[in-house]
Amino acid sequence: MAYFVWADDMVIDNGLIDEDHRKLVEQVNTLHTATTEGRGNEIVATLLAQIIADTAEHLRHEEHEMGLAHFPDLERHKDTHQLFLNQLYQLQKKHQSGSITVASELSTALRDWLSLHIRRNDKELRIFLEKKRRTDRALVRALK
Repeated sequence: MAYFVWADDMVIDNGLIDEDHRKLVEQVNTLHTATTEGRGNEIVATLLAQIIADTAEHLRHEEHEMGLAHFPDLERHKDTHQLFLNQLYQLQKKHQSGSITVASELSTALRDWLSLHIRRNDKELRIFLEKKRRTDRALVRALK
C-alpha cells in the first residue's frame, strides 16, 4: 500500500505542475517502501539528490508560471519554496555526516510538503488561475 496517495484536491493545473507533484508522490512512496523494507539508508543518498534536483527545477518552473500569471502572492510563495529546499539541503548534509535517521525524516518532510504546501499554498494558485481563466473568457465574450 502506498504511503502517500495522489488525490483530486491536489490538482493545480492539470499540466506540468501536477506532473511534477505526482513525481514527488512517487519518490516519497519509493523512499517509504525502501525504508519499511530496511533499505532506506541504501537509497536515501541517490534519491535525495534526485529529489533536490527535481524539486529545484519544479519550483523554478512553478515560480515562472506564477510570474507569467501575475500571481499576487509570488514572493511569499518563493519564500516557502526556499525554506523547503533548505530543509532538503540540511537533510542531505545530515546524511553525509553519517546520520541514519535521514530516510525517515525525509519521508516525513515530503509527506508534509505534499499534504500541506500543495493542498494549502498551491491551492491558492489553482483558485487564482481558475478565476483568471473565467475573467479572460468573459473578456473574450464581451469583445465579440
